[in-house]
Amino acid sequence: MSEFNAPDPTVSRDELCSEYLDLLPFEPYPVQEEALLAWFSTKTGVLVCAPTGTGKTLIAEAAIYEALRTGTTTYYTTPLIALTDQKFRELQEKAALWGFDPNDVGLVTGNRSVNPNAKVLVVVAEILLNRLLHTEAFDFKDVSSVVMDEFHNFADRERGIVWELSLTLLPKHIRLMLLSATVGNTAEFLNWLTLSHGRRLQLVQSFERKVPLRYEWVEDQLLSEQLELMTDGDEADRKTPALVFCFNREQCWSVAEHLKGKHLVDKPTRERLNQELEKHDFSHGAGPKIKQILLRGVGVHHAGVLPSFRRIVEDLFQQKLLSVCVCTETLAAGINLPARSVVLTELLKGPPKKKKLMEASGAHQMFGRAGRPQFDTQGYVFALAHEDDVKISRWKVKYDQIPEDTKDPLLIKAKKKMKKKAPTRRSTFQYWSEAQFETLQTSPPGKLYSNGPLPWRLLAYLLTISPDVSRIREFIALRLMEPKQRELAEKELTQMLISLEIGEYVKLDPPPPKPKTEEEKQEEEPAKKPQGTFGALLMEAREDAGTGEAKQKKKKTEDVPEREIYAPQYAHPQSKMHQLLKFRSVNPLYGVFLTEVLAQAEPEERIQAFESVLEMPGSVARNVRVPYPEVMPPGNLAREFLDQEVIRRGLAAHDELYPSRDDDIPFEERRWPIPFADKLRMLFHSDFPRVRDFRITPVWCAGDFLTFNADFNKYVSGRDLVKQEGIIFKHLLRLILLLEEFEQVTPPGLTDGEWKDQLREMGETLTRGCRDIDPTSTNEMLESAHLRQEMII
Repeated sequence: MSEFNAPDPTVSRDELCSEYLDLLPFEPYPVQEEALLAWFSTKTGVLVCAPTGTGKTLIAEAAIYEALRTGTTTYYTTPLIALTDQKFRELQEKAALWGFDPNDVGLVTGNRSVNPNAKVLVVVAEILLNRLLHTEAFDFKDVSSVVMDEFHNFADRERGIVWELSLTLLPKHIRLMLLSATVGNTAEFLNWLTLSHGRRLQLVQSFERKVPLRYEWVEDQLLSEQLELMTDGDEADRKTPALVFCFNREQCWSVAEHLKGKHLVDKPTRERLNQELEKHDFSHGAGPKIKQILLRGVGVHHAGVLPSFRRIVEDLFQQKLLSVCVCTETLAAGINLPARSVVLTELLKGPPKKKKLMEASGAHQMFGRAGRPQFDTQGYVFALAHEDDVKISRWKVKYDQIPEDTKDPLLIKAKKKMKKKAPTRRSTFQYWSEAQFETLQTSPPGKLYSNGPLPWRLLAYLLTISPDVSRIREFIALRLMEPKQRELAEKELTQMLISLEIGEYVKLDPPPPKPKTEEEKQEEEPAKKPQGTFGALLMEAREDAGTGEAKQKKKKTEDVPEREIYAPQYAHPQSKMHQLLKFRSVNPLYGVFLTEVLAQAEPEERIQAFESVLEMPGSVARNVRVPYPEVMPPGNLAREFLDQEVIRRGLAAHDELYPSRDDDIPFEERRWPIPFADKLRMLFHSDFPRVRDFRITPVWCAGDFLTFNADFNKYVSGRDLVKQEGIIFKHLLRLILLLEEFEQVTPPGLTDGEWKDQLREMGETLTRGCRDIDPTSTNEMLESAHLRQEMII
């Protein structure tokens, strides 16, 4: 392939197609061939919808090859940093295989940057959008194509708008390749894309997998027994490697620890495993526990595991040294761990007593992880009944072995005895069924719709470019939504603009109507009808009696025009507006609010305020509660201002802020003090009643960590947080980045130097503690801070 080392911008599309097909080591599947021919023949691009495991990566690589061959630039976007890192490595290997320099492939994720000026850039979706928003810094003239992998994330409520805005802003000369799992409204989506954005893409769609799936409901085996059965036999007969999906981290640990007593790999594999594990340090935190589990051929992969240990699990699984990886469902939408089988330990999700059947789209993602095209001719999806149902099933088999019409006195006695000891389901527990499993298999794929609100930071940025609100309304009007949803989105925009004016970030034109006084509200209230069923009926009868008066009144009401809905035409940025652009990890309005009140706060109060915006999972948050006031007394800000203001505004009474603590009261009936962070939230909502799109989780994690002299191992061990150390580690890293954001906005009454010195001292201590436990992840995260500050989303 050395003749292709030099880019040739004159090569034709037909030649590119022929060259790429010749490079393939095997015949492409029908859907791959159709997609490749469509890509090299269409002028605008393609939408490829096919099940997971259909080999869409091979299709995407055609766009990469074309860019390298012609010397143009292409972007390859993914929704997750872990997936982006994996694709970057794969594409570098491909470039070398094709005879190009691996450094022609670059990576930009917000966490790190490698070869950022390369012709092929593998990026998270937000990077592409931010470059499209910064046209003065990034030139797209030489960009020939954009590949958007996992495009079904377009419908994601939290981040879908990233894909949507990117489609809106991409220059028309750029060809698109959208790769998605199967979706239920491809025709509607493509029609919307044509009418709203002038892009006509060719559809390539398939519902068939190269490796077919076999679904099995397992009602008579416990999980450990099922996995041992799956590992029996030779390579052809085994159903492993397998991904075992659990819906919470604690269940992952429970399953993995139960399996460590089983022999799920053969002796040669165990010897290789032992050799690989000796290369790593498992002496700290959950390391000893993880090592013992790995030695049995079992991996654990979820957010509670440190990144360094997760990388080891990924590497070992890809080397086929692990038979099982116990994981949460986030892995299904993230990094690719090739497996022959998928095992679902449960089909219901949600809080206790309120669980519901998992969404079909999530189930299809998990199902799709089964079956490796390069190794398997069949993929397997096993769904296990609850262990109570397994016991009932086993009991029924034994019970039915004794005929109902037996005349043997001993058998009759034994059957009666068995009947008395029959296992039953628990009345307080929710169970799943084979019928529900079948429902998930046959459910139609999800649809692509615009979802989620306009981010505050993006709104602020767009208004700094132009105060003309009509441009933003035009974008909302073009969103792929039902009419009612679009109407709600337009109203939500108006509410956001009013909140910005309340905070003196913009000046609206025309100004919003003044709120009505209590007297005006009372004057507008209609006369009350008589209460009670009979009185209401009597009133209606009198109104309708003979004269038709009620109908006339109704007609008059219909003739009256509706009250004009307020919709500002312009939102002129004020001097404070730039402050909103400094915050990415927190709602910008709340971020500025915190800086305005934290000047007189003590260090412990500041830590509580900062930590509370990072949304720690509830399963971990309950273990890092804010201490009682008698253990950690209220600080200066709470005593001198916050408590008084909360009481003055009627947001809470004193006995709600500091209820008496009586150890004789049952735990579930005790009244808990309102945490400092919740008091801040209450005050903010009093000032900005329309802003409710963020959460507060009061915790005392980083503050407690600092009392252990920033020794991570001592902290997680001393507070029994070893199984959740990955969550704690990520929380600390996010706090470090958050502190860097807050450095940029100085509270009133403090100098820039005073504020920055205080935050930097805290950040440096946290950084030291994180580097001690995982220097690679810490350094990558810190490097991202400089990239992130230039990002709008």
